[in-house]
Amino acid sequence: MPRAPFSPQRLGVTQDVKLVFRTKDAPGAAGLHRYEYVFPDGQMDVYDIDDGHRLVGRWSMPEAHALRGVAVSATTQMLFLSVGGNGGESGTGGLLAYDLRRHRIQWRRKFPTGTDSLAVTPNGKTLFVPTGERTSDDVWYVVDARTGRVTDEIHAGPGPHNTIVAPDGLRVYLGPRNSRYFYVASTRTHRVIRRIGPLLPGVRPFTIDGRQSLAYTTATGVLGLQVSSIRTGRLLYTVGVRGFRAHRSLGTPSHGISLSPDSRELYVIDVPNSYVHVFDVSGVPRRAPRHVADIRLLHPMTGKEQPCGGDCGRAGWLQHGLDGRFVYVGDCGDVIDTRTRRVVAFLPALRNSRYQLELDWNGRRPVRTSTRSGIGYP
Repeated sequence: MPRAPFSPQRLGVTQDVKLVFRTKDAPGAAGLHRYEYVFPDGQMDVYDIDDGHRLVGRWSMPEAHALRGVAVSATTQMLFLSVGGNGGESGTGGLLAYDLRRHRIQWRRKFPTGTDSLAVTPNGKTLFVPTGERTSDDVWYVVDARTGRVTDEIHAGPGPHNTIVAPDGLRVYLGPRNSRYFYVASTRTHRVIRRIGPLLPGVRPFTIDGRQSLAYTTATGVLGLQVSSIRTGRLLYTVGVRGFRAHRSLGTPSHGISLSPDSRELYVIDVPNSYVHVFDVSGVPRRAPRHVADIRLLHPMTGKEQPCGGDCGRAGWLQHGLDGRFVYVGDCGDVIDTRTRRVVAFLPALRNSRYQLELDWNGRRPVRTSTRSGIGYP
């Protein structure tokens, strides 16, 4: 249980989240529709994947200011957002639960620590919420998704930052920014069951394959990736990007990594050079990832997000769609077709956000989500 149990205070809840723009093809229309959701500061934009990524919905969400993470449950039709500070000098944060069918905030909570990139179990019952990359703490809160109440804690490495719950809901993967180790915990016992590493210092964005046997991680100050065995906890490969250098100062040149749903191709962002690099990982673990393509982005990864509630630099993010056809480049706006390896669309909201996910609807019911992270599936 938590070292110092607390009941997050219920804040003022705004129920009249204004619908700014919508067409007949927005979520809720008859039939099966695939949508890419993007969250610039204080807003939610929805793009129709099957109609050339046309903007079909926009909702004002002023409470979603200084966004730190986003997760969605198709089962409960709830969207969860971490907002505010992510620990340390950044201050404290909070959580929002948003009803996607009624378009209103269900509950809002604040925490005595920061909050960061969270994840939700497939059944929509439990959230795993890191206390923030800027803290020296090592805590991920276990949160009741129905109420926002903290029920337990998981202790992993310092600077709790990124989080992925496996598609089967049995494990949660924990990426601490200020550690040389990557952690795996049970979603049932809330205890760490594997420590992976040592890795290059500073675990940054990561992904897992469909069998949950391999982890692909990025690191602070490194252009490239590392591959580790989840089963043994040992590092297998460290892979750079041939022919490219991180030629200007940046915290994480590869702050974006995404695996195709079939676990065969890995996309890695290159923020300082405004590229995305593609690796064939079909032979891993027998052989190292093979660098097969370099995709030049049409919109350079320079400048700052506008508007922005915090951490405004274009740090980047990558996410595969559920069928593997497209890769979405956060803080850039470009959409890559994985068949041609060319940029085929531009999402203006994604130019100013690194928080995105695919959510598919069948009529008025959401049926599946990619989550924010592009991972392999069984």
